[in-house]
Amino acid sequence: MIPDRSKAARELLAYYAEAGVDAAVGEQANDFLSVPEPPPARQPPPAAVAGEVQARSIDNRVNAAPARPAAAPPPPPDTAVMAAREAARSAASLEDLRAILDRFEGCSLKGSASRLVFGDGTPGSRLMFVGEAPGAEEDRQGLPFVGRSGQLLDRMLAAIGLDRSKVYIANIVPWRPPGNRTPTPVETQICLPFIQRQIELSNPDVLVTVGQPSTGALLGIQGIMKNRGRWFPYQTGTREIRAMPMLHPAYLLRSPIGKRLAWRDMLAIKKALG
Repeated sequence: MIPDRSKAARELLAYYAEAGVDAAVGEQANDFLSVPEPPPARQPPPAAVAGEVQARSIDNRVNAAPARPAAAPPPPPDTAVMAAREAARSAASLEDLRAILDRFEGCSLKGSASRLVFGDGTPGSRLMFVGEAPGAEEDRQGLPFVGRSGQLLDRMLAAIGLDRSKVYIANIVPWRPPGNRTPTPVETQICLPFIQRQIELSNPDVLVTVGQPSTGALLGIQGIMKNRGRWFPYQTGTREIRAMPMLHPAYLLRSPIGKRLAWRDMLAIKKALG
């Protein structure tokens, strides 16, 4: 039986049409599922390769950005504390102290913080508050106690007829610890000479240590709940200042029941100021 080639051709064309083939691209069929290996690349002579590598190396050296000097590692803690004490003693004014802190490289927190948080309010005011360390909002603005805790402190001050223009506010540690973690004892000891000098230069009549970390560092006492609202002497080296521990506003935000204790403390501060 002789096959009908014309019929077979028509059926094949009909199949191609149904499959979407609408144009012929060549006289010979192409098997696109079988990709031939590409011909081997022509290798340049060794001398040309060496010249190209050398030219690329020279170009990279010319266009490369200048290398940044590696940051010096912080000094050992004992050395940093001694340097901080010497630097703090050399400050003749609060402006000097701020400039010294801007240059101080002994505390690793400086490298992770956005800016120095030195103080807020009016230096030389009769009342000074000292907290622990800046938070995220303080780090952004460069001012202490401006976040939620600071807003509550503002309301507490207003309740006894005061505002920031009538007080001075600072922290033990002037740089924000990463993630708002608690400063380590080493970080606190390195920064302690600076806040001590800041208190001495500001020379308040009443010093309020806000929270246990500040109370422990400046007054050397533990137990904020049993010691809050009590008066302790604080020696600046030139005079004695009345100091009182107070619950931190951040604690009051978490435990509003403590606000009645804080109100008693604020009334005691008002009485002390006369």
